[in-house]
Amino acid sequence: MRSLSLRLYGATTWLLQPLLRRKLRRRAVAEPGYGVAVEERFGHYDEAMHGAGWCWIHAVSLGETRAAGVLIDALRREVPGIRILLTHGTATGREEGARLLGPDDMQVWQPWDTPVVVRRFLDRFRPRIGILMETEVWPELTAACAERGIPLALANARLNEKSLAGAKRLAWISRPAYGSLAAVWAQTETDSHRLVSAGARVEGVFGNLKFDATPDTVQLGRAARLREQLPKPVVVFASSREGEERMFLETLRHLRHSPPVGWSPAAAKKVRLPVQDVQWMIVPRHPQRFDEVAALIESCGFAVARRSAGSPSGEGESIWLGDSLGEMALYYGLADIALLGGSFAMLGGQNLIEAAACGCPVIMGPSTFNFAEASELALEGGAALRVEDMEQAITQTLMLVADPARQNAMVQAALAFSSAHRGAGARTAAAILALVARTEASAGQDPALAPEATVSESGSPVEREA
Repeated sequence: MRSLSLRLYGATTWLLQPLLRRKLRRRAVAEPGYGVAVEERFGHYDEAMHGAGWCWIHAVSLGETRAAGVLIDALRREVPGIRILLTHGTATGREEGARLLGPDDMQVWQPWDTPVVVRRFLDRFRPRIGILMETEVWPELTAACAERGIPLALANARLNEKSLAGAKRLAWISRPAYGSLAAVWAQTETDSHRLVSAGARVEGVFGNLKFDATPDTVQLGRAARLREQLPKPVVVFASSREGEERMFLETLRHLRHSPPVGWSPAAAKKVRLPVQDVQWMIVPRHPQRFDEVAALIESCGFAVARRSAGSPSGEGESIWLGDSLGEMALYYGLADIALLGGSFAMLGGQNLIEAAACGCPVIMGPSTFNFAEASELALEGGAALRVEDMEQAITQTLMLVADPARQNAMVQAALAFSSAHRGAGARTAAAILALVARTEASAGQDPALAPEATVSESGSPVEREA
């Protein structure tokens, strides 16, 4: 029998469905992807959408989907015929996930976490195993999978102090959810300790899957060709968040007319690189804010050149706006330095691993708790610098791009940092295959004769013809 807490939770999520529908309608105005296949979120699917024996991977948003791509590649190297069912919660995640699909794979929205919707999802797709990426632990989903004997694991798992505090406040529902997971594989030892405190059984610390991601070589090649034509060094404010762009633009505007605080005229002359001699670029974290940021750039007295209007140009003194998806390798390849979004507005910072993989040094603000260990490792390895505020970030940037030897040393350090921490993909794929084999063995099944799917020699689920 289900606990009272889980029944109360299920009743609450059921009552919240009208609010979710209203939220999706509003989000779809700015991001049409939220208006696509809405009924999938409530367990209603096209007739053609069915099957059994899926390796189901849930990647809620863009970052998790990119990590899922690394894991999918590793699984396919082990079992070329594996069939993937991808679920997402955001439009950017779904758009990115569509690029990962093979001819026999499928993609639907994450089921809303009510008993009825989760039951419809599991009845329709009958996954052989479920993998939740990074932080997504849903109480109804974990309970339903445990009841059906479907192993559900949390991969590339992370948990910061703020989220742990929230989990402890809601321990009546979060602790059983973490405890229902068949396995948890953490990014770091610190994450492992926090996850155990939340009630999870951590079976391994495998590192961050994002280190295994390979930057788009076509984009990097294009960036290299464009750089040869540009008269100025390029600095990108990558994955900027609301409030940070204004901070950035107002600091630039101030420094255009006066040297940084604490700089003597001799020091300013030594740098020999005023603000206007750098090509600045902003790439907002959320695509629904592209127009808002373009308007902000103009309101701060700068011209704006949008990526959506064509390739970057070295002419003029405009701020470039990277208003496209899936081109971060191009932006990092163009840039001499990257400022880390989310780290200046005390939001915990965005992922710096992709910048490092592209050989782009990073300057980060004081707030990096979302990627605490990666940030510290990058600092220790010389691939990144930490500053206290935006003015320090820009002045350090000016000093760095005026010092080619130091900048090149950071480029080499970034590449070394990126390559030194790879391997999480293979470790996680092996653990997934072992979990499937272990689960079936404990259920007394012969994997080769399982009713819903055959199993490869390596123990991976592969759907059998009906």
